[in-house]
Amino acid sequence: MSFQDVRTALVLSYGDGQIDDEEFVLLYDAYKSTNPAYPCWEFGDFCWEEYDSSEFEAMFRVKQEDIPILVDALRVPETFKCGQGTICDGIEGLCILLKRLAYPCRYVDMMSTFARPVPELCMIYNTVLDWIYDVHGFHLTSWNQSFLSPLALEQYANAIRERGSPLVNCLGFVDGTVRQICRPGKMQRVVYNGHKRVHALKFQSVALPNGLIANLYGPVEGRRHDAGMLKDSGLLGSLELHAHNPDGQLLCLYGDPAYPLRPQLMAPYRVGDVQVLTEDMKEFNRAMSSLRVSVEWLFGDVANSFKFIDFKKNLKLRLSAVGKFYVVAALMRNILTCLYGNTTSKYFHIDPPTIDSYLGVHN
Repeated sequence: MSFQDVRTALVLSYGDGQIDDEEFVLLYDAYKSTNPAYPCWEFGDFCWEEYDSSEFEAMFRVKQEDIPILVDALRVPETFKCGQGTICDGIEGLCILLKRLAYPCRYVDMMSTFARPVPELCMIYNTVLDWIYDVHGFHLTSWNQSFLSPLALEQYANAIRERGSPLVNCLGFVDGTVRQICRPGKMQRVVYNGHKRVHALKFQSVALPNGLIANLYGPVEGRRHDAGMLKDSGLLGSLELHAHNPDGQLLCLYGDPAYPLRPQLMAPYRVGDVQVLTEDMKEFNRAMSSLRVSVEWLFGDVANSFKFIDFKKNLKLRLSAVGKFYVVAALMRNILTCLYGNTTSKYFHIDPPTIDSYLGVHN
């Protein structure tokens, strides 16, 4: 029952003499919604097939003709049901999520598109967000996936070597990203990143030359060092178990100087490790640095495709699932890469998996 229904019932009860003047005034004011009473019913029902194809892609980041493919690959249910009983069509719910993440916008700005009041849009968005995170989140954490098979990892190492890598067994790159958030009211020092001088959450990503974020760890508090995230994530242990080519030879990741040297993890030569950097060492650092920038391209792809995660004023801890926003945005960016490719995959000349291959493995 909506606030308006309750207020209507109170008027009827007052007219029948069931409540007195004082009770009516008190209850009628208490059941007043804080959201403006916008006439959302004046807009037509949402129909994704009626949009212009260019407008649709700009609003939802997916080509209109690919929506059925996306819905089928994600196994989107026919309807989503919110906690308070609101029911939403599966495609509409997915579009509400994509529209909200695509660009910083208020729910009231989405009313004309979906013909729903603000509370319903908010509840549907969070319901779909939770569903994608719970059902498909493992694609960013599990190593038991087809695009991470020994044969695929060997192909990644070959692609990186062909682009001029001095390392012959490097399968990808690892780095941390700082995602700025709104300054919290409490415990500000916990999430304050002194290097960037912002309040933030941090994530650790493993980038592959096919343009995918293969592994994502986080969120962690903004003050954590990249080496600390590496230890907590257990990434080195996972690499020891899974990062092998078909012949059983160990493959590795490459990271920046913040990371320790391990058989599964390489880093640049540092002055602290050797007395003097030779020209060969400097050339090694330059060559690997020019390749490692691809991980920054992937961070940029996520933020450029889903700009809502860059709008720090609306990323408030304890009021919304800020960390979950970025995880789902990264997952959806991987899906867009499977559909359309990206700069990284073109640079290394290696195609990402199909969307069915990427999403078809069950945990």
